[in-house]
Amino acid sequence: MDDKIEGKWDQAKGKVKEEAGKLGGDRSTEIGGKVDQAKGKVKEGIGELKEELHDERAEHVDR
Repeated sequence: MDDKIEGKWDQAKGKVKEEAGKLGGDRSTEIGGKVDQAKGKVKEGIGELKEELHDERAEHVDR
């Protein structure tokens, strides 16, 4: 799966987990959700960087 898509998916799962932790009063689950969201943002950023590098390489090849 593409890093950007996987990152967005991780962020969504993390948000659900965070909210479930808030509703249930489970601080550990809430924090775990926030950590999952942060991991997802990093993964999404890596995916964007890979795309940019790929686009740059394609530009140089076309020249």
